[in-house]
Amino acid sequence: MSKTIKVALAGAGAFGIKHLDGIKNIAGVEVVSLVSRDIDKTREVAARYGIAHTSTDLADSLALPEVDAVILCTPTQMHAAQSIACLQAGKHVQVEIPLADTLAGAQAVADLAKTSGRVAMCGHTRRFNPSHQWVHQRIAAGEFNIQQMDVQTYFFRRSNMNALGQARSWTDHLLWHHAAHTVDLFAYQCGSPIVRANAVQGPVHPVLGIAMDMSIQLKAANGAICTLSLSFNNDGPLGTFFRYIGDTGTYLARYDDLFNGKDEKIDVSQVDVAMNGIELQDREFFSAIREGREPNASVAQVLPCYQVLHELELQLNAG
Repeated sequence: MSKTIKVALAGAGAFGIKHLDGIKNIAGVEVVSLVSRDIDKTREVAARYGIAHTSTDLADSLALPEVDAVILCTPTQMHAAQSIACLQAGKHVQVEIPLADTLAGAQAVADLAKTSGRVAMCGHTRRFNPSHQWVHQRIAAGEFNIQQMDVQTYFFRRSNMNALGQARSWTDHLLWHHAAHTVDLFAYQCGSPIVRANAVQGPVHPVLGIAMDMSIQLKAANGAICTLSLSFNNDGPLGTFFRYIGDTGTYLARYDDLFNGKDEKIDVSQVDVAMNGIELQDREFFSAIREGREPNASVAQVLPCYQVLHELELQLNAG
């Protein structure tokens, strides 16, 4: 595909804006349609980014013949059904993490993606952050092997709000959203499937209906282990922090930045063409469309993550 790739983006919230900002830096791509539930907000964001078409219904965007691809930044509970709708409409699709909030939903998307002839990708951004790419390159070169990953995912969300501190219309989830980042990254970095997984959780919030604290243990087939702590009760510092403990060093990844075990910053500015993980994720999506190939973080590649999440959910439900 040599022509401009025309994109519909669904979800004008915090992550939709991150994608719009990233796409501005990518040549040969144009966002032509913006979908979100609040039409006034949608029109305001569309005007800011020069997007001509707006709607509150994804079907309106899918009906546009000029749309080649869709990026879904919508509530988690909509991801599987909307991904299927995009593929059925003949559009390439990138869905923000998580692919689904059930294994059945994830499997249904994967099954359709396999036969669709379209690129189907999930926004597992940690694969693209320059910090994690730097570690991945050391592993691929045989210079570093993971013995343990220690990960903290901490937010303060005792009320239902998004990354911008705005009220949410849906409920986020520690297991099916935030744990998905680490479960996938651990297996990806180890190059080895997860063979053991255990989880415990704290009390369920009386209003939100979700556990606010969770602890997960993972073991890969190659012997590497991972300990993941998650909380919506943590009153700062906020975010996700990764400690890689390996045979030749220790590294601390904080989103796009990387430090060694002595907290000395490592220059990762030359790892890729940008320092923004979301932009790099989008670049991979559009490159895969142009080149007619499977992208990194394709639906097929990330499906094992959701199989592990399903097993963990069964454990948690069993008490």
